[in-house]
Amino acid sequence: MASRALGRKVHIYSSKDTTTVLGGLHLTTGMTNANFYFMVEIVFIFDNDYTLSSESGATVQRNDHLLQAGKYFINTAGSLRVNNEPWLFRTISEGDEAPPEEFIHAVRERDFRCVMTGQPALDAAYGIWRGYTATPIFPLSHEQHWVTHGYDSWITIPGARGSISSVQNGMLLRDDISTLFECYDLSINPDDGYKIVSFRGNHGRIAGTHLDKAVLGNPERPVDQVLRWHFRQAVLANVRGEGEPCFDPDF
Repeated sequence: MASRALGRKVHIYSSKDTTTVLGGLHLTTGMTNANFYFMVEIVFIFDNDYTLSSESGATVQRNDHLLQAGKYFINTAGSLRVNNEPWLFRTISEGDEAPPEEFIHAVRERDFRCVMTGQPALDAAYGIWRGYTATPIFPLSHEQHWVTHGYDSWITIPGARGSISSVQNGMLLRDDISTLFECYDLSINPDDGYKIVSFRGNHGRIAGTHLDKAVLGNPERPVDQVLRWHFRQAVLANVRGEGEPCFDPDF
């Protein structure tokens, strides 16, 4: 499996140990200093205030300026620990892990387009959905984790096979975007205006854009909690340490 660390332009260190890389990320379109701080607070656990500084020693402000390539150092008078929150490995939702038909129909009938690119499924009126996939946000293969952690409380519209198969845990995505979403290369941050964040490149030229208001206005839309869960998982997969395994959908 390919390493997510390959090609990183941003590298994270502790100011108390400037030789050990603690994490990093690819520099992608729309990535700001504030976004970087937000990710740092997912990957690391602090018991005191902290700041980030660049190689020059200058403090990086928590603002909307675009993040620059380079080494960044975490400065804190307290302790710094890497978050050991579990990362759930997932593969493409197919075969035994494919969503039930009820889920697919519900997502299609709600969205009729790729939620992230806005591209309409032009032949949907004829029952043709080629090129589009009803994609679970939380992977159906980890239903036990879903139940154990009480995530069913997030759902207000149960699915035919339980809360995990609810339309509120799915989005219609273009096939290529679906693969990238399930690989955690793309995600949505509901706490930053539903900003689309790319962790590798600018696939579909959607990095740094935001979900359409029409999507957000639908009462059956994906709930913030599952979007937030996916975003945290994407950050842990791509920023923490050397990154998590990146599966090849062809194998």
